[in-house]
Amino acid sequence: MRRDLVERARGGDRAAFAELAAQSIGRLFNIAQLMLRDRDLADDAVQETLVQAWRDLRSLRDPDGFDAWLHRVLVRCVYREADRERRRSASTVQLAPAGIDSDASANVADRDAIDRGFRRLRPEHRAVLVLHHYLGFSDDEAAIALAVPPGTIKSRLNRATSALRSALEADARGGEGLAMESVQ
Repeated sequence: MRRDLVERARGGDRAAFAELAAQSIGRLFNIAQLMLRDRDLADDAVQETLVQAWRDLRSLRDPDGFDAWLHRVLVRCVYREADRERRRSASTVQLAPAGIDSDASANVADRDAIDRGFRRLRPEHRAVLVLHHYLGFSDDEAAIALAVPPGTIKSRLNRATSALRSALEADARGGEGLAMESVQ
């Protein structure tokens, strides 16, 4: 059924592509939001992904590989959005919160610390962490989705984990600015 939709969409059937997009949009958005950590940026990345997918669908050689191909398109769009955001935020100064609520739960504090550390990672490190830990992709599946060799996935996963750990440790010591410089 899905293969038929892909083949019809490759032939220019807008209704078939609309159905493929509807089936994929939720998952694409979740992946983009995990990587970008921002709903608006994720919306932009998914919109760009679907536009590019429609435009480039004829270049897809194997209709059975549609999902992996669509993930590769999404990852490239997420990288572009992250680069645009990094350029925008490089000129913006962010102020630290005035105080910390002593009644906040440890789980919320931990989640916030992980989120801050995750935001400091390079887009390719975010992508491999999301694919591996959130989506449960194997190294080979992640390699296909990111269009890189499996060995690259292993090294990126190692570097991403180390960079996140370093950012969390620096944050815990109060060296947030220093951690940001070390992982970018």
